[in-house]
Amino acid sequence: MLPYIHRDVSWLSFNYRVLQEAKDEAVPLLERLKFLAIYSSNLDEFFRVRIANHRNLVRVGKKTQRDLDFQPIELLQQLLDIVNNQQQEFTRIFEETLIPQLKSEGLNLIKRTKLSSEQIDYIEDYFHQELLPYVQPVLLVGDRIRPFLNNRELYLTIHLEKKDRKDASPEYAIVKIPSDKLKRFIIIPPSRPNRTDIIMLDDVVRHNIQHLFPGYDVIDSFSIKLTRDAELYIDDEFSGDLLSKIKKSLNKRNVGPASRLVYDRTITDDHLVFLQQVFELEKYDLLPEGRYHNNFDFFSFPEGEADHLHDSPLPPIPINALEKSDSIFSEISKKDHFIHVPYHSYEAVVQFFEQAAYDPKVTHIKIIQYRVASDSRIMRALMDAVKNGKQVAAFIEVKARFDEKANLQWGEKLEKAGVTVNYSMPGLKVHSKIAIIRRFEDGSPKIYSYLSTGNFHEGTASLYSDMGIFTVDRRLNSEATRLFSYLETKNRPAKPFQHIGVGQFNLNTMLIALVRQEVANAQAGKKSEIILKMNSLQDPEMIEELYQASQAGVQVNLVIRGICSLVPGVKGISENIKAVSIIDRYLEHSRVFIFHNGGETKVFLSSADWMYRNLHKRIETVFPVFDTDIKKKITTLIRMQLNDNVKARIIDADNSNRYVRDEGDMAVRSQVETYFYIKRHTNPSLKKSANKGSASIKK
Repeated sequence: MLPYIHRDVSWLSFNYRVLQEAKDEAVPLLERLKFLAIYSSNLDEFFRVRIANHRNLVRVGKKTQRDLDFQPIELLQQLLDIVNNQQQEFTRIFEETLIPQLKSEGLNLIKRTKLSSEQIDYIEDYFHQELLPYVQPVLLVGDRIRPFLNNRELYLTIHLEKKDRKDASPEYAIVKIPSDKLKRFIIIPPSRPNRTDIIMLDDVVRHNIQHLFPGYDVIDSFSIKLTRDAELYIDDEFSGDLLSKIKKSLNKRNVGPASRLVYDRTITDDHLVFLQQVFELEKYDLLPEGRYHNNFDFFSFPEGEADHLHDSPLPPIPINALEKSDSIFSEISKKDHFIHVPYHSYEAVVQFFEQAAYDPKVTHIKIIQYRVASDSRIMRALMDAVKNGKQVAAFIEVKARFDEKANLQWGEKLEKAGVTVNYSMPGLKVHSKIAIIRRFEDGSPKIYSYLSTGNFHEGTASLYSDMGIFTVDRRLNSEATRLFSYLETKNRPAKPFQHIGVGQFNLNTMLIALVRQEVANAQAGKKSEIILKMNSLQDPEMIEELYQASQAGVQVNLVIRGICSLVPGVKGISENIKAVSIIDRYLEHSRVFIFHNGGETKVFLSSADWMYRNLHKRIETVFPVFDTDIKKKITTLIRMQLNDNVKARIIDADNSNRYVRDEGDMAVRSQVETYFYIKRHTNPSLKKSANKGSASIKK
């Protein structure tokens, strides 16, 4: 059996790399706090989707489980053990390192036992003035009173004793911590000058519990949070008879069942058993954490004004040739243009649509919307275009996880404005990132397209690292037009896709052919190399193709941000495969595939990761980069990542997440190197100043 790491074990290894950033002393302090928030947010979604999925598989019964290639209960326990160990490290990082360091910088996250009398008066007044309407105290009386805990919201569970009956059985209650209504971090009067004292909302509620239960003594309190199943996202993972069996087994489930109860690990055994009985939880529904939950709220931590606590700014670089031109279309007509956000400004993409909305020569605009910003200039441009007599069509994927509601709302807005809106395809997700604009020039139509690895989302364009190309190349645009025709009519194109790889058509066969060509070159004694950058690598078929390439002598270099089920460096199987993961200030999101091709290098950008769901259950696109200069730039940028010895971690069978280190003199931090490379090569007038800011540093 070929070596293979389960996708969820590998994902937890990725999330640990995020946690590593929180304990990296070289990362500015408040950025480290944000990495704790990112880790927590990631983990929360993991439980809502992946752990919920595994719990449901445990419940479907042994007959259905026999059709799986793993034991659900064993895998679930393995995942929970990994998370528990990570949570203990999370607590140590936060309590033993970050809190003391924040205090030394004048940001004092204070415990309620350390409050001055003035501060106590302040939080008691705050409780009665602001908190009291929201706390919702409820006594728990076994099976008779079983309150519904809202998904992802915070509560205190309280151990009480009646004041007049000390010999009575212990009683329990819950109180809501209304972080959905009020700020999680409250600035209180400082205990000394030049310091900001901050208390968490949890501790304000905890301090004032006695006011809510006047007939009781409060013995102790512990924080809890219930995470509910977001939905059964199993269509992307299972198919055919097995999918039918699983769904049939689960069709009586309650809406949004619990996927975990997070609790303070210092809670007493009796208290935890009581909660388990009241909320009908099983052993694998329980997950211990530290004193506080919903730690993604660290995104809103009061930051003060100390610049040294943040990353040094890297302001987005404008593409002057596009952004400052009288007509963006005339510039794209001259040559293809490359954009790499967030290093480049996203303004060129926005102007692509805004100029089209008012350009009298533009007749049609088409776009695929997977995720979109809540306040989007691009969407407003589409609506303006309709007002100006353009024919505008948008394909909206309403199955985009956690963005379903937002996408439907945008669909309604666009329809009301007169945009022709087409929605999801049955059984498939449409994940391509393409837009085309039809413009009438010199008596004939001309197509302009923007092909990208990322969504049309102005917000994530400042955080996600993505690549895109503006082009008028007919080879690409004619096939992009056929793709839109298919999405709108559901009629399969009569003419096959030749240059663009499209999911459900030729994407798999194209990728396999590219890998096998490198194998053939290696077997013929020619130089061969495959470089793949993506978010996730999980599809067993493609992993086997890469193993075979390695065995044929092909050098395979992987840059995988998240899931990597392939195991590099196994003798006789994958010894020619090396894999790294880069976690830094920007989220690595672009997918880039490079093949040596006997010296005639082929470079592709894509919306698709090499996961089963992407390659078999979605409409994805892989498109070639034809422009020689852009191919060189992309190849250079990816090789920078392969040379990263600051933020790159080694992917191996042990999920060790060891940092790449070498004996050279220069430390290469690829994201910083990328910024200055982009700065040098985008606007000639900036070259001189960019050269002064060398990104490489002495070790």
